[in-house]
Parts: sequence; C-alpha cells; structure tokens
Amino acid sequence: MRKLSRTAGAAVLAGALGLGVMAGEARSADPGQLAYSGSTGVGVHNAYEKAKYPYFADALDSGAGMLEIDVWTNAFGRSWRVSHSNPLGNDNNCENAAHAGELRTKPRNQDLGGCLADIRAWHDAHPGHRPILLKIELKDGFQSKSGRGPAALDALLTARLGDALFRPADLARGRADLDTAVRADGWPARSAMAGKFVVELIPGTVEEDNPMDTLWTDREYATHLRDLAAAGRLRDAAAFPAVHGAASGDPRTRYADAGIRPWFVVFDGDASAYAGGSIDTAWYDQRHYLVVMTDAHNVAPAIDGTRPTEAQARERVGLLAGRHASVVSADWYPLPAVLSAVLPRGGAQGLYQE
Repeated sequence: MRKLSRTAGAAVLAGALGLGVMAGEARSADPGQLAYSGSTGVGVHNAYEKAKYPYFADALDSGAGMLEIDVWTNAFGRSWRVSHSNPLGNDNNCENAAHAGELRTKPRNQDLGGCLADIRAWHDAHPGHRPILLKIELKDGFQSKSGRGPAALDALLTARLGDALFRPADLARGRADLDTAVRADGWPARSAMAGKFVVELIPGTVEEDNPMDTLWTDREYATHLRDLAAAGRLRDAAAFPAVHGAASGDPRTRYADAGIRPWFVVFDGDASAYAGGSIDTAWYDQRHYLVVMTDAHNVAPAIDGTRPTEAQARERVGLLAGRHASVVSADWYPLPAVLSAVLPRGGAQGLYQE
C-alpha cells in the first residue's frame, strides 16, 4: 500500500470513499487490522429520536460507529430519562426488549434501562458486531442524592450490558491510569474489540449552563474512576469520561485537581474548531487518545446537516479523518453507506467498510 503525505491524505481519502475502494486498490480492506484508536468512524447525533429511527434497533442496524443518547437525572422525574427536551419523562425509540424478537414489537418511550435492554438484545443477535461508541450526554448531570450518581450508572450499565462492555479496566490492563495505559499500549485492534460497546460520558447542555452546578459530569466521573482505582475496584467502572469542548494545548489542564487528569483519554468537541488549524490534532493521535468531532457538517464549506449528497458526506469524513478524528459525528442517518465507513485515522491510506 502506498504511503501518502498528510497534506494529500484528505483528497485521496475522499476519492477512495467516492469509489468505495482503498487508495490504489480495487478492493476493500479488513478494518479489524486497525487499532481502535487508529481508525475513524462515523456517528449519529441523538440516535434515540423517533424521527431518525423508528426503533433504536434501526440505529444499531445502521452501521454507525457511534450512537448518542441524551439522559436526564433530576429529582422531578423517575429513573434515567431519555429525551431531548423533556426533563420529566421519556421520548425516544427504545422499547425495553428482552430478546431480539421483541426489538420492534413493544411500546417505545422507555428509560435508559430500556434503551440498554434493546442494545443487549441486538448485541446477542449480532455476535462479533463492530465496536460501537455509546455517547451519553447527561443533560443535567449526575444526581447522586436521587440515586443517579456514577456508581449507580455503573451498576445499570453492568446489569444491562455485562460482558458487552469495554471497560476502563480493560484499557488500563494493570497500568496506573488510563493515560499511562494508552500511551504505552494503545487501544486494542478493532478485531479484538468486536462485539463491544465503549460508553463515553459528556456534560450536558443544561448542566453546563447551570451556574449552580459546580461539579460537572466529566470531573465527577473522572474522580470516581481515580477513587475506584485507588480502592482496587477499577473493574466496577463501566464508562469513560470525556473532556468536552475543543481547545488548544492539553485541555485537561482545566481541571484543578491534577490527579484526575490521567483518567481522561477521550475528547469531544466541535469539528470546526478541531479542523480550523489552531489545534494540533495530531497530538491526540500520537498519544492514542480518542477524539469525537461533532457537527461535522458545519466545517467550512458547510454542507447539509441531515441530507447532504453521499459524495459530500464522504468527502467530509475523509477530511476529518485527515484531521485525526476518531469519530465524525452529524445527523446523517439517511446515509447508511457513509455511517458504516471506517478509515485509517490521520488521512494516509484508503477506505475500510464494515
């Protein structure tokens, strides 16, 4: 396979994506040979919305490498609610399936436990499926006093997904912290992560706009990870906190408690900021950190946020792969051929398809 300069990478990838083949070769390659942190996939924003997919199983069937779920935790409603704008109840395409035969047969508008049940039922019916990043936005943050804190989330994820989870302890592999682990060993190959879900947690829009909330999801869960590790119980953790918001330098310096910084190896922010040239995105790639680039359609020149042409979407994925994205996120649910694309991260060598 030919080596290409990074400046030419995005153009070559765009051409390869348009043809559906690898650069210089008339065939697709096995994406399993790539490290998980060495690949670029495509994600769907708010995949739980019924206007996008009638059932969450349809989102799982889409081929997307990332699916996002919004969760509310406040004391004015029951359980972990899944909705975009209703903080008191559920409005979603999840239906709490007990097995694959129920994935499109039951009432929708279930809580997070119901969404996770659907994910497990789908997982059991698709052994060895592509690794999938489940991005959970905690709209109003954790509410430990209401029984919805980090440990309770771990328990729910474990109860519903069990061995389908790729956990922080699986990445740490006995190292002192996640940063030490990924910089020394990287992430496993995609083939080794087949059949696994990686859960990413980000602070929510309501939480970030709430002047009374001084402990956001990212810091709270990273502290939880550190404390579990100190107690020899890292295996209890089920999720990875993300540093939210694209920024130059090492964004973890925003955390006054330096002891939690090594527990962040996932970063999530606006694609336009990452692609603008002021952020050294190769820095993340070289250290095997994951970077989720959101609102990919807004990168100049902007394209449609839902229904661009397939060529436009493929070109955009290629461009951001060249900017070292791990996940390119948008609302391109009508384009399954784009959602299932997997590229080598960094923009050097052609297309993989899952």
